[in-house]
Amino acid sequence: MRAKARALGFDACRITSAEPPAHARENLFAWLAEGAHGDMTWMAETFERRIDPRALMRDAKSVVVLGLNYGPDADPLAALERPEAGAISVYARHRDYHDVLKGKLKQLAAFLIAAARPEQADVKVFVDTAPLLEKPLAARAGLGWQGKHTNLVSRDFGSWLFLGAILTDLDLPPDAPEPDHCGQCRACLDACPTKAFPAPYRIDARRCISYLTIEHQGPIPHALRSAIGNRVYGCDDCLAVCPWNKFAHAGRETKLAARANLNAPPLAELARLDEASFRALFAGGPIKRVGRARFVRNVMIAIGNSKDRALAAAAVERLDDDAPLVRGAAIWALARLSSREEFSPFAAGGVRKETDASVIEEWRIALAAPLRL
Repeated sequence: MRAKARALGFDACRITSAEPPAHARENLFAWLAEGAHGDMTWMAETFERRIDPRALMRDAKSVVVLGLNYGPDADPLAALERPEAGAISVYARHRDYHDVLKGKLKQLAAFLIAAARPEQADVKVFVDTAPLLEKPLAARAGLGWQGKHTNLVSRDFGSWLFLGAILTDLDLPPDAPEPDHCGQCRACLDACPTKAFPAPYRIDARRCISYLTIEHQGPIPHALRSAIGNRVYGCDDCLAVCPWNKFAHAGRETKLAARANLNAPPLAELARLDEASFRALFAGGPIKRVGRARFVRNVMIAIGNSKDRALAAAAVERLDDDAPLVRGAAIWALARLSSREEFSPFAAGGVRKETDASVIEEWRIALAAPLRL
């Protein structure tokens, strides 16, 4: 099976039992009780199914956990040095990994069924859209360990592994787990721009830039906007600084090769995306999932953080956007890039015609804020 997995393009293949991961119930319950999941209500709604793989497949005995390396071929944080451009997380600069992994998982699952004959076998495949605790299962299977940033770390691939899983009623011999190798290191914790880690091995999603730019549906909290910088979709900081990345290498899956036009695209161009051009630009990729309004909201925050007065015009254009979420972020961006004298005329007209309460509040906060320039 491992040879077949490798032939299909997987870089790691390990097996664990379908028993619930150790301490899954109490750990997830405590995290949810803190409200650290933010808008991700499905985490609470699927609690009982999430903690036990057998809730997804009653007769499951084994979990085959697969890893696919998506290591970048250049510095993943290079775009952060270009405030006029948008920084997009490494995993989102190419085709949607869900589609790529699911196709390979189905082929491997078919191989498992064929290999089990004449015995009957049942299988189900998953790629992180189902309530399955992939990271604890992957750690128990020996693909790596959950680091202090809560993500999986591999001794062979560092931070850059997509995970998939096959549940089966076959009783397969399990692999040994991988022990924790983080030691005293806290590079990932210290690198987080928004201080999203209240303690090692704990994350508060409400402060995580990946959560704020992808999952969070409303206006981004004012207190966190400056720390987002030019990150318009996701954040790789805690992954990229991990010392174990010295063993990482570029991924070999051609379908996951980064698109050149998504490596630090100009903010001015992203700000002009309408619904049709947004869908065209991100067709086949994961960014399309968040929708145009949320994405352009993120672009406006990046523009406000750019300190580039030339980008003020892009914020002005979005003051009349159809989406209140975009209009509100555009107000913040313009206020950051304008003098009081430049900003006031826009505010006078904007407040008079605005009907959305959240956008009116953005005007009020902007007018009350001290001058930025």
